[in-house]
Amino acid sequence: MSYFGSVSTVRFEGRQSTNPLAFKFYNPDQVILGKSMREHLRFAVAYWHSFTGSGSDPFGVGTAIRGWDQYTGMDLAKARVEACFELLNILDVDYFAFHDRDIAPEGSTLQETNRNLDAIVALIKEHMQSSGKKLLWNTANMFTNPRFVHGAATTSNADVFAYAAAQVKKALEHGKELGAENYVFWGGREGYESLLNTDLGLELDNLARFLHMAVDYAKEIGFDAQFLIEPKPKEPSKHQYDFDAQTTLSFLQKYNLLPHFKLNIEANHATLAGHTFEHELRMSRINGVLGSIDANQGDMLLGWDTDEFPTDLYSTTLAMYEILLNEGGIGRGGVNFDAKVRRQSFEPIDVVHAHIAGMDSFARGLQVAAKMIEDRVFDDILDNRYGSYKSGIGAEIVSGRANFKTLEAYALQNNPIVNTSGRLEHIRNVVNQYIINT
Repeated sequence: MSYFGSVSTVRFEGRQSTNPLAFKFYNPDQVILGKSMREHLRFAVAYWHSFTGSGSDPFGVGTAIRGWDQYTGMDLAKARVEACFELLNILDVDYFAFHDRDIAPEGSTLQETNRNLDAIVALIKEHMQSSGKKLLWNTANMFTNPRFVHGAATTSNADVFAYAAAQVKKALEHGKELGAENYVFWGGREGYESLLNTDLGLELDNLARFLHMAVDYAKEIGFDAQFLIEPKPKEPSKHQYDFDAQTTLSFLQKYNLLPHFKLNIEANHATLAGHTFEHELRMSRINGVLGSIDANQGDMLLGWDTDEFPTDLYSTTLAMYEILLNEGGIGRGGVNFDAKVRRQSFEPIDVVHAHIAGMDSFARGLQVAAKMIEDRVFDDILDNRYGSYKSGIGAEIVSGRANFKTLEAYALQNNPIVNTSGRLEHIRNVVNQYIINT
């Protein structure tokens, strides 16, 4: 059965093409800075939005028309596997990602739930072997079920902590079985509503204990995926413990977890934290923890996680600039489309159109960012702006030879201080010109 109609594999036709089911910028074989676009971008389809999302919102039921929704239970789970690999083939995308509860329904007991998961994982494995598709990452959904009302690793209920550990143990085993290249921890309810009933220290200590247990078990079973933490500032908890990249880095350093984790940075989470996507990417990059990204965008007029498909070329360009400068690029990570079609885009073909738009947007960002790197646009800007640190007193500061006494002596010479303009408007115009002309 075909779930997306008679749609053939989407191909690159160039920017002059008027075919809505063709790539205008994403040419997987085009080599940029020594690697193909396919290697640079490592696109992935998000199982939860593309195959379990219904288009519902707080004010209305789902609108999505999906062929697999004619089924229920395990039959529905099996149909979604078929739909997933059909979409991967249509888009010529190599990777996908999922939560455990995306792929199989919960049973009345943990044992039944695990049997359901085992059956679907076996089916996914068959499809992976026959198609050559790969699992970018998997994770455990520890936020939907009411048992997680107080959190999972940070819950006030030790029985829930134990259940969460059992759930992640199973997810790690499935990650190994499917050859997942990464494993993500997203603290959906790892946070608090009020300090009035929260033991903040205990919850953070328990979160660290949980993550150390996961590290130990992955080593025990030989699961060598890169562990990733995905920061988010709010939703659903008012105060999430992994607020942003800096907060997460501080946590990892305090609890001696930094050697084991990198960060999975999501664009919409960055803006919810009051940052830009590129800020979170750079903060991760300069600290050596940029592992992967969730590609989407938020609506700047709305203060929640709208998870729109990325189409902002300014943002994708600056994001790819950071990724290209990251050691090893995106590495074992990828560009995962944690994005959903709008509620009024309810036909199956809209899912295809949305991914084409996102893939073209990041491909264009890659092209422009690579050209700016080749032309040393930002290198020259920064070299000029911080030139005072290359000689004289600035060189002494950078080398560590300066101290307060030597700096005071220098300042007491009363040499005139002459600042230069940051030329920010000009720089933004330069970026615009690269996006338009590259």
